[in-house]
Amino acid sequence: MFTARKSRFALLGGVALAASLVLAGCSSSNPLDTPTEADPGSGDTDTIVIGSQAYYSNEIIAEIYAQALENAGFEVERQFNVGQRDAYMPEIESGAIDLFPEYTGNLLEFLDADATATSPEDVYAALKEVLPDGLTALDYSEASDQDTYTVLKSFADDNGLKTIEDLAKVTTPVTIGAAPEFEQRPYGPAGAKQVYGVDVGFSATGPTTLESLLAGDVQVADIYTADPAFETEQIVALEDPENMILASNVVPIASSDIAGDIADVINAVSAALGADDLVALNVQSTVEEISSELIATQWLKDNDLL
Repeated sequence: MFTARKSRFALLGGVALAASLVLAGCSSSNPLDTPTEADPGSGDTDTIVIGSQAYYSNEIIAEIYAQALENAGFEVERQFNVGQRDAYMPEIESGAIDLFPEYTGNLLEFLDADATATSPEDVYAALKEVLPDGLTALDYSEASDQDTYTVLKSFADDNGLKTIEDLAKVTTPVTIGAAPEFEQRPYGPAGAKQVYGVDVGFSATGPTTLESLLAGDVQVADIYTADPAFETEQIVALEDPENMILASNVVPIASSDIAGDIADVINAVSAALGADDLVALNVQSTVEEISSELIATQWLKDNDLL
């Protein structure tokens, strides 16, 4: 599949077919309106297969990619809700799926259990080094879906909290609620003590973590950065200036054969997708119950990408 696709993209860009291709438009400030070297509107290129996890947030991003590419003239096939990483990574590596929204830190851990990078830049660089042959990481976005040390806004205001290190100011015992495995993570309570000198207890709250925080049963909670609760509840994630927590930014993983052809389109999406954007998109899905298709269309229009 790789070889066939690569040869067709190359031929479309070659002189031999130049006379038969009509290249639409000479210039545009919107990269989604600019044809690629191999005009995808000609009908001679392969269909780009886009996948997603079985997770509403990931599906929204995949749908944004799909509509952005369709707007640029590419033919797209959606294969959403593929499953978890063990299920879809073989499909990506084989070429059955051409483009997939991933998360830098989580994918790095999957590919290299011994990786030590934590900052967004370092994680991205390390990820590019360990990606399987035939895959390319396009630009990552500011948006992420990663662990946090999150507190009630009232608790932050009362104790002057802005960063994780500020938890040392709290004069009463502080406990963080999270899934059981969080306790053994490098950024768990032991990590907070080592990196920030903060003493934090632990409570295995699991799926009731947010409820435990809102009820005051724990003072800190591990809430993922893309959680709709950051918009619907009065909570705030404490800053992590030392990058103790593994960064996990949204990153498009593409087949190398087509990465160059779609880079302008998809990188424009990544540049526009901020942390608050992803939270808002997830609120539209889970609270307002809007379809992924409508959410994606409106976001692209709001960002002048459609």
